[in-house]
Amino acid sequence: MDKTSAASGQDWSRWLMDPAGLGAAAVEYAVDSWQRTLLYADVRRERGNQYREHLRERAPNVLGFEAEPVLSGLDLPRPVNYGRARILPPEGMPTDPTKRPFVVVDPRAGHGPGIGGFKPDSEIGAALQAGHPCYFVGFLPNPVPGQTVEDVMRAEAAFVREVGKLHPDSTGKPAVIGNCQAGWQILMTAAVWPELFGPIIVAGAPLSYWAGDNPMRYGGGLTGGSWLTALANDLGAGRFDGAWLVQNFENLDPANTLWSKQYNVYAHVDTEAARYLGFEKYWGGHVLLDGGEMQYIVDNLFIGNKLATAELVTSDGVRIDLRNIRSPIVVFCSYGDNITPPGQALGWITDLYRDDRDLISHDQTIVYATHDSIGHLGIFVSSNVGRKEHRKLASNIDLIDMLPAGVFQAVVGDAPPGMEGELADDPFLLSIRGRSVEDVRAIVQPDTASERRFAAAARVSEINLALYRNFLQPWVRSLSTPWSARWLQSLHPMRTGYEAWSDEHPLAPMVAGLAKRLRQERSQVSPDNPFLQTEAAMSQAVEQFLDRYRDHRDQIYRTAFETIYGSPWMQALAGQSVDETTPPRPHPGDSPEHRAFIERTIVQLHALFDQGGLNEAGLRALTFVLLARGEADERLFRYAANLVQAHGGTNLAHDDVRERVRTQALLMRMDVEATISALPALLADATAEQIRATAMAVRDIVESGGALPANERQRLDRMLAIFETACSAATVRAQGLAKRKKAPAPPQTKTARRRAKQGVPTRRPRR
Repeated sequence: MDKTSAASGQDWSRWLMDPAGLGAAAVEYAVDSWQRTLLYADVRRERGNQYREHLRERAPNVLGFEAEPVLSGLDLPRPVNYGRARILPPEGMPTDPTKRPFVVVDPRAGHGPGIGGFKPDSEIGAALQAGHPCYFVGFLPNPVPGQTVEDVMRAEAAFVREVGKLHPDSTGKPAVIGNCQAGWQILMTAAVWPELFGPIIVAGAPLSYWAGDNPMRYGGGLTGGSWLTALANDLGAGRFDGAWLVQNFENLDPANTLWSKQYNVYAHVDTEAARYLGFEKYWGGHVLLDGGEMQYIVDNLFIGNKLATAELVTSDGVRIDLRNIRSPIVVFCSYGDNITPPGQALGWITDLYRDDRDLISHDQTIVYATHDSIGHLGIFVSSNVGRKEHRKLASNIDLIDMLPAGVFQAVVGDAPPGMEGELADDPFLLSIRGRSVEDVRAIVQPDTASERRFAAAARVSEINLALYRNFLQPWVRSLSTPWSARWLQSLHPMRTGYEAWSDEHPLAPMVAGLAKRLRQERSQVSPDNPFLQTEAAMSQAVEQFLDRYRDHRDQIYRTAFETIYGSPWMQALAGQSVDETTPPRPHPGDSPEHRAFIERTIVQLHALFDQGGLNEAGLRALTFVLLARGEADERLFRYAANLVQAHGGTNLAHDDVRERVRTQALLMRMDVEATISALPALLADATAEQIRATAMAVRDIVESGGALPANERQRLDRMLAIFETACSAATVRAQGLAKRKKAPAPPQTKTARRRAKQGVPTRRPRR
């Protein structure tokens, strides 16, 4: 017996000894239950009204910030139903035009736009709080007929390009945030136009669809592939109804869909109505996708999984290779996300790169941050996540832009007590930890046998799709009309619940009037009422039952998928070899040309060890000491920025500073001793005063966080000794130069004086 049931049992034993009190409690509960039922019905009525009003808007969204349209995708050479708007900062929250702008792109995965700015504590709110100009990319509910995924990519590139032009004096290129479906679409765009983008943050974005433990990934194989998508497109007269995608999300958690979400409103109808209606405005804002778009997504991404291995090629012959992206990529995912678990969000890294040498050779910076429990939608709408992860990532985006090539982990934790400086009023602290491709592989846990099954499912999907197109599609298209498509959309189960109960229902005015009067005469039940406690215990039992059903259902799906597509006969019919040495899909880094490219790049990087001067030497010394920590928090970078400004660093362009910092940190990660051994050569042309000032700056930065542990103190002492030796050598050089300048010139001979008068060069005397 759980705690709730046990408590309820104790209450019942006490109440049974008091029949009069039990009767009064029953009357109290009955009155409250009836009132809650009526108020719940009224909330659902408001939900239906909100749904109908939302549909009548030309550009429906749930954005919680005022915005003004700036550029419409309908005006582009290849029109799409996307548009860009400028977020108007709230009063008392001014933006700094010198800071890099943020562009938040919302997902088009069945719902309407606005989830990235749904609340004040959101991605847009975090960017505005940090003082950054902010733009929002949303979409209309109906696609432009014939628009493609490539057209949307071109539109997004145009949006980011225009934002960069509007902020020519900003520190760095625009930072772009892509949520869920928008995450992979933004990365595809950045792979084709990498010069437009600053740091990219993808939140809850699936990129490697065969990885992870998401039960949705088995759906394509169990239904025979993407032929059902083609059927839905044809029944929709060339458009795919996004309500089907929403229904897939709902099916993942039947306890929440069928019971918990509704019961929570019923049980707390006096306080939960506003929150419930706000979320339902987004959840019920279903949009449409062009049939060609959806077919491309299902065939090439969901089932084909071609993005993670650079197999996609645009219509004009450009390969969509995520390794082309030169901006830092920040991946934010959660272990509580049953739609995009960390395996799917991070699997593309191990799909593209064998090891750190491979990743470094492409000069790519990847930062990942994981949450322990938040769900998929919580990544975007949770106020706790908005106040913590999103705010820290936005306020430290310039720090992230400085990171060298490699894999890093961002950790947001509680700020230590007594924190001083600029972060004194911030309860959280961002730390960056060095990681490797192997660390990511431990999270993703690639499974060759599993990939072989998904490859077989992808091949079966191609066969079934061809069969449908050759034999059934002509008949379905001949019977489908725009009129029939509209009727099918209105009868979709995800829509009927919204449309069936609103002010258009004949009983709605009576319910609304009773609810209005009831709110003025509300009589709530006491929390210790035994009937109320029994109600809560029964609700918990229903949730547990539905959760067990979900777990058994998902296990059945997994077992069926593995049995069908793990069969040697099925894999053979699908063209898959059972030879363990033959990979189920090609790895983009296995070609001889690619391996030669890596070796050339590594050789070129090694040539940089002896290049540079005083600034590079200081950065190397600082990086060498910090390597002992394995991480650095944002305070250190803030203090370092202040010291750089104090030493005249304000004259350096942002791109110049970024390149210097990234290069020196990369060299240190490649070969520590070779990088340190070259320090005397880098300091050879500096004066003693310059060397001493740089050494003191390094010491001040390292010691800014308090007392150093023994290993960091040893490293710092080693660096200070190298700088002191270089300082002594510079002093000796300066003294020798001064002596040569003060030495008297030797007396000239008669011949030398005569040659000087005649303008003839004086010959150097023989020794």
